[in-house]
Amino acid sequence: METNNKTAPITPEKDRNAISLDLMHRMKLHGMASAFSESLSSTFAETMTPDSFLSWLLAREWDYRSAAAIDRLIRQASFRYKAYPEQIDYTISRGLERNQMERLASLEFIRAGQNLFITGSSGTGKSFLATALGYQACKAGIRTLYANASKLLGALKVAKAKGVIEVELKKIERCPLLILDDLFLVPLDAKERPILLDIIEDRHGRKSIIITSQLPVSSWYDAIGDPTVADAILDRIVHSAHQVELCGESIRKMNARKGVK
Repeated sequence: METNNKTAPITPEKDRNAISLDLMHRMKLHGMASAFSESLSSTFAETMTPDSFLSWLLAREWDYRSAAAIDRLIRQASFRYKAYPEQIDYTISRGLERNQMERLASLEFIRAGQNLFITGSSGTGKSFLATALGYQACKAGIRTLYANASKLLGALKVAKAKGVIEVELKKIERCPLLILDDLFLVPLDAKERPILLDIIEDRHGRKSIIITSQLPVSSWYDAIGDPTVADAILDRIVHSAHQVELCGESIRKMNARKGVK
């Protein structure tokens, strides 16, 4: 009787690597797959022990997922434009203090559920500062929503008419940071007041709001319109809020004179 001494064919190393890469992608380990591909085109891996190589692959996967999470938060935030704290210009005379902005950029006020008001005339950089802090929050893994206040309230009025406003308010409530840009640009109407109050009530003492407005805080009471609602709103957002009051000429006009886009 003949015995079968045949053994299974050895898979070439090139095929094994291709299989490994395919499995990594199927398991959505894209950062690890990218790192593994890099190692195949260099002698880098040969200088490492197996456990060190595995640690390196895992670290690359972690970095990939962290960066993807930040990109996802930034997309979901719906910022109007890009702005970063390091781009803030402190050379312009507009009452902006570097120490205060650096403290705000630490995001402790968001973690404490506190609010921030940025006021000043048109073009002084209110939206830029608010957006820069929003980007900083996203980089720290904090879910953020940026919205033009008038457009948001208008959309919520439509949602209320359709009977789906609770769904939309829940989406807002899930964000630890809400940026309301250009609030009180026009006075609130009778339908907008209770909606704004609902948003603020849901967040009171737990989650942060950054409000930018051309009106000084002292004029917000009149802009809200109804004394009872104004008392309720301001009582909830003004307490322990941080304030940045900008002054001076419009930066857009200054840049236009200089030919800066």
